[in-house]
Amino acid sequence: MAEVDLGKHCQIESCRQKDFLPFVCDSCNGFFCLEHRSRESHLCPEVPVKRESQTSGGSTSYRCSLQDCKGKELLPIICPHCEKHFCLAHRHQDDHMCEKLETPKPRMAATKELVQKILESKATPVKRRIRGAKNSATAAKVALMKLKLHAAGDKGLPQTERTYFQVCLPKDSKDSSQPMFFCSKWSVGKVVDYAASLANLKNNNNILTAKKLRLCHPQTGEVLRMDDTLHSLLAHPETPLYNGGNVILEYLDNDSAGLDDVLAYVPQT
Repeated sequence: MAEVDLGKHCQIESCRQKDFLPFVCDSCNGFFCLEHRSRESHLCPEVPVKRESQTSGGSTSYRCSLQDCKGKELLPIICPHCEKHFCLAHRHQDDHMCEKLETPKPRMAATKELVQKILESKATPVKRRIRGAKNSATAAKVALMKLKLHAAGDKGLPQTERTYFQVCLPKDSKDSSQPMFFCSKWSVGKVVDYAASLANLKNNNNILTAKKLRLCHPQTGEVLRMDDTLHSLLAHPETPLYNGGNVILEYLDNDSAGLDDVLAYVPQT
């Protein structure tokens, strides 16, 4: 009795698996196993090839597109990204330096770049941040009405020249603060002298070795220059004083640039 030969061997040379129900490619009509049934897996010759094939001695071969590579393949191997043909040794993107390959950044480098962007977006300016600056103007307008009722000052000053402050007094003073008004044309030095007389504070600003009584900004704590006028400080573009706002008087060393903690002086609302 004759032996019946059932099934077909996979046409991939490296496979040759026999399958009793082989898959037939609808393009090249070849027989393939389950693993090689797709066009991509068996490198179907019917797939369009971008590079011209070379024919020699009645057989067709496909040269590798990589420069300086002389490799040839009987079947086309096409990169799905750049759509060029390559030999088996250079079929992967990394192997033929694919022009469509996106090189991923090293994980640590990418993380470092992300952290740097976050730090730059939240970087504090070199200049000291102003505490509560957005609310200072509004608070000063509300406080101005109260200050006008109780503030001490030169009654001979015209109303249009008066500037009102809640003057925060030095830490060792009996009172924490007093409402006062001054002439907007006065210098800071004159304001300091006048405020010291109203609050009965010792003023040794004329003694070289003594601690000096200084007027400080209520948000930044910086010492205000003695020759600046109130008018110029009220119109300062970045850190203005406010009519009805606070100022701080304190005894400081000659080389001191300001206060370390303004919150210890200014009343919190």
